[in-house]
Amino acid sequence: MFEQTFKNIDDVLWKEAGCATELDYTEQTSWILFLKYLDDLERANEQKAELQSKKYTYIIDKKYRWSAWAAPKKRDGTFDHDKALTGDDLIDFVNRDLFPYLQNFRTRAEGSNTVEYKVGEIFGEIKNRFQSGYSLRDALELMDGLSFRSQDQKHELSHIYEAKLKNMGNAGRNGGEYYTPRPLIRAMIKVARPEIGQRIYDGACGSAGFLCEAYDYLRAKPDLSTKDLKTLQEKTFFGKEKKSLAYVIAIMNMILHGIEAPNVLHTNTLAENINDIQEKDRFDIVLANPPFGGKERPEVQQNFPIKTGETAFLFLQHFIKSLKAGGRAAIVIKNTFLSNSDNASVALRKELLEGCNLHTILDMPGGTFQGAGVKTVVLFFEKGAPTRKVWFYKLDPGRNLGKTNPLNDEDLKEFVALQAKFKDSENSWTVDAKSIDTTTFDLSVKNPNKADEDELRDPKDIIAEMVALDAESAEILASIGRML
Repeated sequence: MFEQTFKNIDDVLWKEAGCATELDYTEQTSWILFLKYLDDLERANEQKAELQSKKYTYIIDKKYRWSAWAAPKKRDGTFDHDKALTGDDLIDFVNRDLFPYLQNFRTRAEGSNTVEYKVGEIFGEIKNRFQSGYSLRDALELMDGLSFRSQDQKHELSHIYEAKLKNMGNAGRNGGEYYTPRPLIRAMIKVARPEIGQRIYDGACGSAGFLCEAYDYLRAKPDLSTKDLKTLQEKTFFGKEKKSLAYVIAIMNMILHGIEAPNVLHTNTLAENINDIQEKDRFDIVLANPPFGGKERPEVQQNFPIKTGETAFLFLQHFIKSLKAGGRAAIVIKNTFLSNSDNASVALRKELLEGCNLHTILDMPGGTFQGAGVKTVVLFFEKGAPTRKVWFYKLDPGRNLGKTNPLNDEDLKEFVALQAKFKDSENSWTVDAKSIDTTTFDLSVKNPNKADEDELRDPKDIIAEMVALDAESAEILASIGRML
């Protein structure tokens, strides 16, 4: 039933001039879904309070509650079409009254980890793209048919929402940056082995896939106490996200998975000077797929000891600094990071090998990320002790991955099983850190078990490296020129 409702809402959005892609559909579905969820949550809290003979104070004022403007009902529970706003009246109310009212919550909230603050953040970032009040009325009535009352309903909704995110990842444009394939995330979590009581962090959280999957992994542990459940709700998952749409989707995704007031901040992680990160700010586990290929401005680069315009390399420095001693990380990065000869790549590999135990590198096949067109590796490391041995695993699913043939959990089963004991096999091998060249720190993936292993590099990667080296040369010549 829920799935059909979402399809019907997409059909309504398809006719809307302001909505052109899966990204727009997900954005508009998300804010309506959030308000319906909030209404169900408030009514459930009111009933709980009544059972305890207490009075519940609603977060949302009566005029702005779902039941007042989105889905007014008659006494018999049927829809009250006479009271329901529609057409231009509905659009005017949403744009001029409802959104400004909800935006103000940010300034009134007691702290950033409250539901009130999330309300303010979401509606401060999102825009109503509906232009027809008749279309919006149809969407609201469809959404009103959904319920968040039981855990089963939330679970079903979370699956449908995940499917929407997957479609968004396949939709081209920049949708893919919000979506990391869930089988890869689950394998990374199994290797990182988070435990209840540990703080888990993703500073580039996108749609919060890593945090949601880590929650599901920990929630599935047997015999959880009430204290454990409270710890999972409030003190375990932390994220940061720069982009407005991704932030909204992350909040909604975590709520649907069962985390009521997600600890996700809407901020540019890289604007933070990593020297300001103190012990109290550090985490036990980092799970992330930071954006790559971005070009960060010089003032942002000033926040990092290794200066580079490559976004992913700045995130890697941030993540290393954000880990506690002994903390564990699993991070997706472009495979060219392992062999690029520019100064930043070499310096970062040196830092990883000397300051962390880079124990595992998982080499992913092309097509893992839909529409991204780049090959990736996953770095698994622990902070605090130098690398002695690196265990490599080259994933070969035996088929070409693509939209109709995506990565699945079975593909990664062997990797997870062999990694537990760092076992060598046809697809895995161990490299002694002493054998790594200390001038280049090159970590290229070359499977010694297969003779024809030397792959041709992607021409785009070669050009990108040439451009980086040219820029570096120009910078050196310019500084020499200034000395003369």
